[in-house]
Parts: sequence; C-alpha cells; structure tokens
Amino acid sequence: MKLYIIGSVGSGKSTMARRLSHALSIPHFETDNFVWQRQEGGDVRNAEPVRDAQFLAAVTQEDWIIEGVHIGWTENAIRSADMVIFLDIPYHQRTYQCILRYLKQRVGVERSNYKPRLSMLLKMFKWNRYFEETMKPVFLEKLESIPEKTRVLKKRRQVSEFLVEQIRE
Repeated sequence: MKLYIIGSVGSGKSTMARRLSHALSIPHFETDNFVWQRQEGGDVRNAEPVRDAQFLAAVTQEDWIIEGVHIGWTENAIRSADMVIFLDIPYHQRTYQCILRYLKQRVGVERSNYKPRLSMLLKMFKWNRYFEETMKPVFLEKLESIPEKTRVLKKRRQVSEFLVEQIRE
C-alpha cells in the first residue's frame, strides 16, 4: 500500500501516519524530514539533491506512508500513491491542536523534532493561516485530477472511522 497524507500543521497527519504505519507494518515518512537534517543544535536545510534522493528512496519502496504539506517536489509520490488523504480539518481545530501540542511538548509529554519555543508556536499559527488561504486551494485543485484515489476527511470522526476501516482490511 502506498498512502499519501496531506494536511496543515495540527491537522493530525503525523498521528494518522504513525497509527497506520504501526498497525499495517508499513514504513512512514514525514516530508519535513527530507527537507531538514535534524541536529541537536538546530535543524539544517538539506540541499535539494539530498532532499530529492532521500524522497526517491522512500517513494521507490514497495509500501509506504508519506505525510506532509510540501508541494511541487512531492508530485511523484502523489501520482504513485494508491490513495491520497487530504485532512481538511477546520482551521479553529487545527489552531487548538497546535496550542495543545506546544503545551504537551513543553511539559515533556510529547516529543518533537524541534525545540518547543513560543516562537515555534507563533510560526505554526502563521503556517496554519498560510495553508488555509494559499496551499489548501492549490492542493484541492491538484486532487481534482485524481478523484478516484482521493479521500477528503473534514472531521475528526471521519479520520477515526478511516483508521478503523484501514486497520480492519
């Protein structure tokens, strides 16, 4: 199975990908981890050839779950996917989730790939708004060309039902 999950920060794409990866024993990749080389002192942006080579190595596997919000260089995975999930969770719920994530990371209940600072929370608010106003329309237009393999989930309940459905099969 090749599954591509798209959504804004706070939409639940990483949680969904981790759950499906664990339940189905399929490798899970975050597009952020192709873009950034994770380092103790702070992330460093990978050069595009490095990013693209890592991405190609993931996409050429027999099974995968890729999640992220990047567009352009990820086209190959969207085309190759058996199913594309667009998490269109309402803006206010994503904002709440960003705040909740920040608080959990600050107290050490949830791990993160970055330092949970107030500046990062403010960036998440900015990214969430940018996604809503700019990226969401672009993704939805792009997905119109592949309706047979696209599922748009707008509510947390739909996400839960989808998870149960996929895990049962």
